[in-house]
Amino acid sequence: MRNLIAFLWKNYFFFLFVALEVVAYFLIINNNFYQRRVIINSTNDMLGNVFEGFDNFSEYLSLSKANRILSEENARFYNMRPESFIKNDTTTFFIDDTLYNRRFKYIAAKVISNSVTRRNNYLKLDKGRNHGLKPDMAVITSDGVVGQIIEVSDNFSSVMSILNNNSRISVKLKNANHVGSLFWDGTDYRMGTLVDIPSHVLISKGDTVVTSGFSHIFPEGKYIGIVEDFNIGTGDSFYSIGVKFSVDYNKIYYVYAVENLLRDELLQLDENKIAE
Repeated sequence: MRNLIAFLWKNYFFFLFVALEVVAYFLIINNNFYQRRVIINSTNDMLGNVFEGFDNFSEYLSLSKANRILSEENARFYNMRPESFIKNDTTTFFIDDTLYNRRFKYIAAKVISNSVTRRNNYLKLDKGRNHGLKPDMAVITSDGVVGQIIEVSDNFSSVMSILNNNSRISVKLKNANHVGSLFWDGTDYRMGTLVDIPSHVLISKGDTVVTSGFSHIFPEGKYIGIVEDFNIGTGDSFYSIGVKFSVDYNKIYYVYAVENLLRDELLQLDENKIAE
């Protein structure tokens, strides 16, 4: 308290000056119409800019919630699409009918960590076992394929990115319908390599590449990217095709985990075939 009093006494001329300026300011405003209007208009503009800034900031903070709501709505939409069901009869096309069994289930999740610069890249999601996520579920965005879940805890999941040395995805050329294998060579995170496409297949730059549906993990027809370049080595019978990914893997925030509800049945058939 003593220091405060000493400070005020030492600087009382400055504070007296400020007080007199404030008094003069109010006298001018109260006794001069023109100056009052100028001050009011300037103050309104300043306050308007301040409030607009606060409004924009609040709107920015609400984007995360809006994006989550939108991703959950999209998941519900994907769950109702015809390709998420398998039909038991060829004469009826009503999804609500008992002639349909659900084949794919979509669950929205948020990416909480991601990498693109390593040889083996992974993502982590904010949902896990408690939310219905399991290993070997596909992970996609509205733009294309991201990877597959390899491990889950109660509340989180680890995803092997398509940008991973161990990732191999069965894909096909949409127009030619020929199936090959897609992998990442570890260089450019925007490009993948498609192999096992026979040399007699006609390919053009810009051809669409989608999932084949042969893996029992990824639904058929999910977008992968477009053909950027292709070549055939001397004496080779298959193309080496450069594919530009449709997904910007350095900018992923919300994804969909996709469960093939009939995968166990398909795997059982495979095991029976091997046992024979």
